Amino acid sequence: MLEELNIYVQSLTAWLIFTISFFSGYLLRWFFAGKRVRQAESRAKILTDSAQKDAEARRKEAELQAKDLMIKLRQDFERETKERREEILSSEKRLQQKEENLDKRLDLLDRKEKDINTRLEELQKNEISIQGKNEELEKVLADEKKQLQKISSMTEEDAKKLLLSRLDEELLQEKAVRIRQMEDEIKDSVDKRARNIISTAIQRCASEHTSASTVTVVTLPSDEMKGRIIGREGRNIRALEAAAGVDVIIDDTPEAVTISGFDMYRREIAKIALQNLIADGRIHPGRIEEVVERAKKEMDAIIKEEGEKTAFDLGIHGMHLELLKLVGRLKFRTSYGQNGLQHTKEVAMLIGSMASQLGLDAKIAMRAGLLHDIGKVVSQDVEEGTHAIVGGNLCRKYNEPGEVANAVESHHEEVEMTSIYGALVCAADAISAARPGARAETLETYVKRLESLEKIANSFKGVSKTYALQAGREIRVIVDPDKINDDESIVMARDIRKKIEEGMEYPGQIKVIVLREKRVIEFAK
Repeated sequence: MLEELNIYVQSLTAWLIFTISFFSGYLLRWFFAGKRVRQAESRAKILTDSAQKDAEARRKEAELQAKDLMIKLRQDFERETKERREEILSSEKRLQQKEENLDKRLDLLDRKEKDINTRLEELQKNEISIQGKNEELEKVLADEKKQLQKISSMTEEDAKKLLLSRLDEELLQEKAVRIRQMEDEIKDSVDKRARNIISTAIQRCASEHTSASTVTVVTLPSDEMKGRIIGREGRNIRALEAAAGVDVIIDDTPEAVTISGFDMYRREIAKIALQNLIADGRIHPGRIEEVVERAKKEMDAIIKEEGEKTAFDLGIHGMHLELLKLVGRLKFRTSYGQNGLQHTKEVAMLIGSMASQLGLDAKIAMRAGLLHDIGKVVSQDVEEGTHAIVGGNLCRKYNEPGEVANAVESHHEEVEMTSIYGALVCAADAISAARPGARAETLETYVKRLESLEKIANSFKGVSKTYALQAGREIRVIVDPDKINDDESIVMARDIRKKIEEGMEYPGQIKVIVLREKRVIEFAK
C-alpha cells in the first residue's frame, strides 16, 4: 500500500513538475515572443516613418522638378511665341510694304497707260493729217512733172540721164580731191595710232627695275661664324671658292660675308650653300662640296619655279617645261646691266598691250615676247647661230606655234618676218632696251671680258672647270688629274698666260692659277 502510495506521489510530483515546467516554458516563450513582437513593431514603425519621410521628400522634390520643368517649358513657349509673333509682325510689315509698293506701281502704270493712250490718239490724228498732206503733195508733184515735161519737151527718163551724167562729172573731181585728203589723213592717223599704242603699252608696263651687281651679301647669326667659315689655315673658305667658283670676302663688316663673282648663277649657288652650311653648323671641306652640289639641285628647282611663276603672272599656259626652265634661267643673266628675266617680262607685257590694241592674238604675242631671248641662255653652249636663231630652233623643238618661232628668230631681222608678231617683238624689244637707265654699257663690257677670260682657259684640253675671280684679276683653272700631270700643268699655265696677253685687253695684270688635285677614294665594307 505504501509502495502504491509512493508511486502515486511520485507520479503526481512528476505531473506537477511537468505542468509547472510547461507553464513556465510557455510563459517564458510568451514573454520573449512579446518582446520580439514589440521590437519588430518598433522597427516597422521606424521603417514606416523613414519611408514616409523619404516618400514625402521625393514627392516634394518631384513636385519642385515638375514646377521647374513647367516654368522652363512656359518660358520656352513664351519665348518661341514671342519670336514667332515678331516674325509674323515683320512679315506682315514686309507684306504691307510690298502691297504699298505694288499699289504705287499700279498707280504709276495706270498713269503711264493713260499717257500712252493719249499719245496714241494724238499720233493717229497726226498720221491721218500727214496722209492727207502726202496725198496733196503727190498731186502737186505730178502736176509739176507734167508742166516741166511740157516746157522742156523731155521725158522723165531723159531728164534723169542728163542729171546723172552731170553729177558723175562733178563727182569725179570731188573723188580725186577726197582720195588725196583721205590718204593724208590716213598717214597722219596711222602715225598717231602707232604712237598711241606704243605709249599706252609703255604706260601699262610700269614695272620696277633693279641694277645688276657683282656681289651678294650673306647675313651671319654672329661674327663668330666668320672664323668657322674660314676654317683652319683657310681650308674651308678655299674649298667653298673652289667648289662654287666665286670669291668669298670676309672683312670687318659686322655679321656679313660678301660673295663676289660676275656670274649671277654661281653667286646664287654659293649663297644657298653658305646659308645651308650656317644653318647646319657642320663646316668642313667634304661637307662644303656636298652642300654645293645640293645647292645646284635646289637652284634647278628655283629656276623651274621662277619660270612657272613668270608664265602664270603673264597668263601663258601650256608651255613646255624645258622652255619654262630656260625662262627662269634668264633671272640670273644680264644684258648690258639689264636683268634678262625682267627684260623679257617687259617685252611680253608691251607686245601683249600692242597686240590687243591692234586686234591680234595677245596670247601668241606674249608667248613670243617671253621667249624672244631664251637663245641667250644656251647660245654659249651652241657654237653656230645667234641667240635669235637658237631661240627660234628651241621654240620649234618644243612645239611652239609657228608665229612664235618666227617672231623669236626674226626679232633682230636676221630671218624674214612671216607675220606681224615679229615686227611687234622687234619694237617691244627696242622699247624695253632703249628706255633711259635700262642698260649700262660698262657692266656688260666687264662681264664679257670675264666670260672671254674663262673661254680662253676652257679652250685647253684637260680643263674641267674655270672660274674668273677678283674682278677679272685672277683666273682659276681646275684640270683633270688623269689627263694632265704636274709638268703639263706648269706648261698650261704659261700657255694660258700667253693667250690672254695676245687675245685680250685688260687693265693691270691677271693671275693664272692651275689647280691639279688627285683624289683616291675607297670604301671599307
